Amino acid sequence: MEEEAKSDSDSEPCFMSDHEGFFGSIKNSTRDFAVTEINISGQLVTETTLVDNVSSQLYDSSGQMCPGGELKIEGNLTPLTTEDVKVKTDCIPEELCCAAVECHNVDTAAGECEEAFDLEAVLGPAANEALERFATSVRDAPRRDSIADRTELFLGAFAEKHQRASVHRAVRHLFPFLVTLTNKTEVLVKEDPDYRELASLVSEEEAEDFFRFIDAKVPNASFTFAQDDSKEHRKAVHHFVSKRFGKLVETKSFSDVSGPGLQKTAITVRFRARSKPAKKRTAADCQEESVIYTGFTLRKENLETLEAISYMAAMLGVLPSDFTYAGIKDKRALTHQSMVVKKISPERLLQRRPEFEKKGIQLSHVHPVSQPLHLGRLRGNRFQLVVRDLRPHTPDSTADLPRLVQEALDNVKVKGFVNLYGPQRFGAGQRVKTDQVGLALLKEEMVEAVRLFFTPDEGDDLQNRAKKHFLQTGSARESLALMPEQRVRERLMLRALHRRLPLLCLGHGPSALRGDLVWAPGERGQGEGQTPQQIHVVTAEEEAGCVFSLRQVVLPMPGNSVTYPENAVGPWYRARLEKDGLQSCRFRVTSLKLNVPGCYRPLLAFPRNLTHRLQGLPGGSPEEHEAPLGPPSGPSLALLFDLDSSCYATVCLREVMKCDP
Repeated sequence: MEEEAKSDSDSEPCFMSDHEGFFGSIKNSTRDFAVTEINISGQLVTETTLVDNVSSQLYDSSGQMCPGGELKIEGNLTPLTTEDVKVKTDCIPEELCCAAVECHNVDTAAGECEEAFDLEAVLGPAANEALERFATSVRDAPRRDSIADRTELFLGAFAEKHQRASVHRAVRHLFPFLVTLTNKTEVLVKEDPDYRELASLVSEEEAEDFFRFIDAKVPNASFTFAQDDSKEHRKAVHHFVSKRFGKLVETKSFSDVSGPGLQKTAITVRFRARSKPAKKRTAADCQEESVIYTGFTLRKENLETLEAISYMAAMLGVLPSDFTYAGIKDKRALTHQSMVVKKISPERLLQRRPEFEKKGIQLSHVHPVSQPLHLGRLRGNRFQLVVRDLRPHTPDSTADLPRLVQEALDNVKVKGFVNLYGPQRFGAGQRVKTDQVGLALLKEEMVEAVRLFFTPDEGDDLQNRAKKHFLQTGSARESLALMPEQRVRERLMLRALHRRLPLLCLGHGPSALRGDLVWAPGERGQGEGQTPQQIHVVTAEEEAGCVFSLRQVVLPMPGNSVTYPENAVGPWYRARLEKDGLQSCRFRVTSLKLNVPGCYRPLLAFPRNLTHRLQGLPGGSPEEHEAPLGPPSGPSLALLFDLDSSCYATVCLREVMKCDP
């Protein structure tokens, strides 16, 4: 704790009392730090509440609904109302009961949340990896009219219907350009021809958002395509939506006049109103469908709240965003907190309880509720702590610990303490604090926020290796494969980045800039034998999308047939040619029949098959003093590596040694 006090702030700590205090350590184990949430009514969430007593009238100890049981409410329900706990007897429209709402924001599909469904927990690592490879091959494949020869991918056999439904929904949410098929208990996946057709008319991002909008089927929701000034193009989009989804949605073009002669038009898609009355249901149907939200108390140990939610979501076949809670609880602790899950009945939640317990997650006080929880809707938390290794601040102090402890506790009870944020609020022990990430987000510096989020801490564990790899390569997919399973936040972020930005330009990474020269797409560079037709000038859009890496950048060797970079590098060439009097040179010497067309040379070179061995170090084995270096006169380094043609080992060594060899 003393180290924590020193690192909290560079300024002197502010105390309300002047007692001596003592040293000690906390969180030696998770059981040393127990936290129990106090709900808005002032009750511990581990205690039996009125709602829990009510729910016990509906469900037996195994979680099954009592036969013929009716909900009876007795006593004072304030601040709860009967609407919070009663089972409604009036039927509600089918579309409101059965809508697969994927996000809290239902105004527009463009604003849908991007929380990742953890398919790996459902499919298994091998099947999930195969699915991601299949999805990447489909996404990267060139657009074409016929896709009849595209293969299908077998995802596995799932005996339970709800398991198959979970896989269907998750695949469609994560990969809207794929469609899932069922053959008895088997689930297959292939490219969706409807998506490919729409993606030929609008951007792929819009196409993905539109299909998520269609799959969600949120009542009263709408989706608006990007503004389009081409009437013919809008007509094609109208025709596609009407042909494929005409029975479900309707389209209309809306114009926005923003100034004299300026008219912008966009297509908006809305779900059609029902043309016939909602289907009447039995009382049992209405009773089951009215349980949209289920509340429970979550007990977890040595788990982050988000990690526990991610696991439960995967097992239940819902999104992490379907879980709501009043506050985040410590990881290295034993915690109890209230939670609500959407679209899951109490019976189904209790059925999954044995699977949750394998992860160290325990559920209690399961009951139906009428609405989700909201952050901050709690009275407080009860802490049960153990402080170990007590000792006085002054080693030779004659003061006895019982007196020091009693004096300290008496003072804090009377005078209180300055209500600072604890270090865990900003990320204790982390190189980059969470407030720095938040500041970047408020300034809309999204790339900087991502870079800060993935800045590694000290150490060479798997988490830091994955972060370093992401910062060096920008590859979300490769970094996701390295990131440990328990790092839920990092994995969710990488999954979202992989879906949207498979290769992210982090602003300081090895990527080509606008005006750079690279090997033309589809051409293979062959060193200095390149011809001008194989050179491509990087555009501003390609720079923003990090389409080309620094490995692909080439520099021209002056001649009469080369293209020069169209950025700051180009004037450097012209200035050097002018300095040598070659500004008007045609690079031809007719009398000598000499023609210098020029060529291109890769900006970077990389050693291959690099291995090394240190020799002559104190305490080294006898074998280290053998050939090829001969008898050692001191420590030495043996290197072995390959280089491409026209690359120099001495230049490579200069980079290694940071001096001329």
